Amino acid sequence: MSNFDQQMQKMKSQPGFVAALDQSGGSTPHALELYGIKKGSWSNDEEMYGLVHQMRTRLITSPSFTGDHILAAILFENTMDRDIEGKPTADYLWDVKRIVPILKVDKGLDPEKDGVQLMKPGACGEDSLMSRMSVSPCLIAATSI
Repeated sequence: MSNFDQQMQKMKSQPGFVAALDQSGGSTPHALELYGIKKGSWSNDEEMYGLVHQMRTRLITSPSFTGDHILAAILFENTMDRDIEGKPTADYLWDVKRIVPILKVDKGLDPEKDGVQLMKPGACGEDSLMSRMSVSPCLIAATSI
């Protein structure tokens, strides 16, 4: 059975929960602050994302963070581009922890216009996340909050 088929079977049949590890640029400073890292402890976005990846890595590599009770983890694009213990994060989640990686593909919401708030473009197209999906086996989730 392929990884994808195994992941789909797990999502359909196993009880558990989905871990939301998809903080993006807007929510990352607050997540880091809750983790004990004060705002301004980084000088640019790359440093900020590096700190949040360290936080996620500590969580994901914990012996308690396993596929026994965690079905899946939703990942932000920047997390997909990083490694944990020498493996791409999505591969580490599935190969080591048996947790289904789910990639959050939305880019947030556009400002409200005429009483409607649409998702920002960017999930599809030639330079999009969708075109890079062969990098790691992930299920895909589009969300809007």
